[in-house]
Amino acid sequence: MPSINVEAQGLIYKNPIPHVRSVHGYFPSLATLDNGDLLCSGVLGEAFEAHNCRTHIFRSTDQGQTWENEGPIYPGPPHPSMSDFSRITALGDGKVVAIMTRHDRQDLPDDGLSNPENMGFAPGGVYMLRSEDYGKTWTEPELQTPPLVGPSFELCCPITVLPDGRWVWPTSTWFDWEGNCPNGLRMIGWISEDEGKSWSSYMDVMHEKDNQAFFWESKIVALPDGRLLAAAWVYDNVTKADRENQYTLSSDGGKSWSAPASTGLQGQTLTPIVLDDGRILSVYRRIDEPGLWANLSHLDGDSWVNTETVPIWGQQAAKLTGETENMSENFAVLRFGAPCLVKQENGTIYGAFWGYEDCVSVLRRFVLCVG
Repeated sequence: MPSINVEAQGLIYKNPIPHVRSVHGYFPSLATLDNGDLLCSGVLGEAFEAHNCRTHIFRSTDQGQTWENEGPIYPGPPHPSMSDFSRITALGDGKVVAIMTRHDRQDLPDDGLSNPENMGFAPGGVYMLRSEDYGKTWTEPELQTPPLVGPSFELCCPITVLPDGRWVWPTSTWFDWEGNCPNGLRMIGWISEDEGKSWSSYMDVMHEKDNQAFFWESKIVALPDGRLLAAAWVYDNVTKADRENQYTLSSDGGKSWSAPASTGLQGQTLTPIVLDDGRILSVYRRIDEPGLWANLSHLDGDSWVNTETVPIWGQQAAKLTGETENMSENFAVLRFGAPCLVKQENGTIYGAFWGYEDCVSVLRRFVLCVG
């Protein structure tokens, strides 16, 4: 019998009138609230890199079976050509925090988010919004001061609260639109010791001396033995190809990390969650097989050991990812990704991701039971 079972699947959001207006859903982020609600942030816009992409809040009061769109997380940016994306974290006592990136597109009216000439990001900044009423109302976005020059930063992970109370935001440095990246390409973790009031330092998690590898979709989780585990999708900018997903470990709270090693998984957007017994459940977009998959693994000392992989969605679909040597072009034609996972009180794992179905990008949900 398999250890991973897909118990349920369904929708969080789908444009109810796609024949009238173009609205697609992207980049969900889940949080389990202490009042029993499930909260999801998601981006709605007319296209994958549209200027009108905005964060919306969705709520479920029945353990994720049905969802209601409560509207944009805030009234809107200073001008219409500024897109935003967010990830949310539940803090307890009704408090929720959202980390957001906004990209100013006024001077790039016909461009996407990345420069096809050098992979640089459109101009923007990192912001934070807070809620003290279970995500029903939010503060205005507050610009954050980074602990180092990015100059741009990727947003693929929410703020993680570590066992010692520190906040860490896993991210990666990225080129600006002109191709500048003074501190090199590296996976880092912004650190706050005052619950997000300031970001005083950072963890230096993964990088290479020649600065030719991107560490995308990075995540940091705490293990039962006190160590930290970091994982990332690694793209080699010299060979123009993905490597196997990499991981690294820290035994001193993120001050130092082991040499990055392969998980043995050929995929992208790897999202791990640590089960109560210490095993690691990961959901990722495979590149050797179509679709979204779940993988069960454990650590034998410092070694990553895979035990089971099962499909979740899209195994019969074609052309879900781009395959050119220009990653900006590949990003533009992506058709699914960004899985996120939370634990439920009954022991199951609730997940969400975005994917194209019938020419519309939707926010999908699933439930995994792990034996």
